[in-house]
Amino acid sequence: MAKIVTMGEIMLRLSTPNNEKFIQADEFDVNYGGGEANVAVSLANYGHDVDFVTAIPKNPIGDCAVAALRKYNVGTKHIARSGDRLGIYFLETGSAMRASNVVYDRAGSAIATATPDEFNFDEIFEGADWFHFTGITPAVSDSAIALTEAALKAAKAHGVTVSVDLNFRKKLWSSEKAQKVMTNLMQYVDVCIGNEEDAEKVLGFKPGETDVTSGELELAGYVDIFNQMADKFGFKYIISSLRESFSASNNGWSACIMDGKTREFYHSKKYSIMPIVDRVGGGDSFAGGLICGLADGKDMKAALEFAVAASALKHTIPGDFNLVTRQDVESLAGGDGSGRVQR
Repeated sequence: MAKIVTMGEIMLRLSTPNNEKFIQADEFDVNYGGGEANVAVSLANYGHDVDFVTAIPKNPIGDCAVAALRKYNVGTKHIARSGDRLGIYFLETGSAMRASNVVYDRAGSAIATATPDEFNFDEIFEGADWFHFTGITPAVSDSAIALTEAALKAAKAHGVTVSVDLNFRKKLWSSEKAQKVMTNLMQYVDVCIGNEEDAEKVLGFKPGETDVTSGELELAGYVDIFNQMADKFGFKYIISSLRESFSASNNGWSACIMDGKTREFYHSKKYSIMPIVDRVGGGDSFAGGLICGLADGKDMKAALEFAVAASALKHTIPGDFNLVTRQDVESLAGGDGSGRVQR
């Protein structure tokens, strides 16, 4: 199994129960999660050796976040205990035609104030095979930008394969700043994951005629974007998840991948996910499945099918983490989507 490192923010998630709106809620359900932490949990569940790097305040809430990771066998020895607070996000889960809504309360969080000298990146990447980060981490603060680049430089110095999930978050930064920062960071990246909005908002590539709200996908637009990205950045693989949003409860789910060298393009099988239990973390579960497949030595088609199946299953699980097993994913990818009771 591969040794994989992810770095980012883990947050306290407070979500309304039973699809309530914020104004109705008298209590919140408690979970912990965040882009790179979610990926780490997925990979640990699949049997890989995973370390999560972050900064967490030294208080009982920070202890709970660390415990949430340790519960699923994620390595926590490189977590810095610093800063004043754990980031929080509030989730109002939508249904049918009502979209979900997220409110962030993460300004000044521990990872936002962390500095590179809190981490021994040479030790962290010693013997590592893969490093994963997202566009969310550098979006939280200028300090986090410097931290992310320091980690990337160390990863490349140790010959580690690097993947990114572009993950544009308009509530954290502007497209203009995202493009300035992320375009620079792409020099360290081997595998790039992102949807059509990410490609445009984060890297400035205009998508083709693709409307995710119409229920129809124009794959030629993705081929064009992927070719542009390969030409500019030399990525080994470019990947996009493809979400057809018929409603908050009903999505079509598939993905596509391109080999940056040969320009071979592949579109996965499509899953109809209805009803969706919790789509938060769906993209992270896709990234985790893709990294698992590629780290296992699968070809790009098999790795993509594993990733799409893993993410489809995540949509059925409450919370940020994808808690399915490798066997669960391989069963679905192999064609068993019956949902029959396993006796």
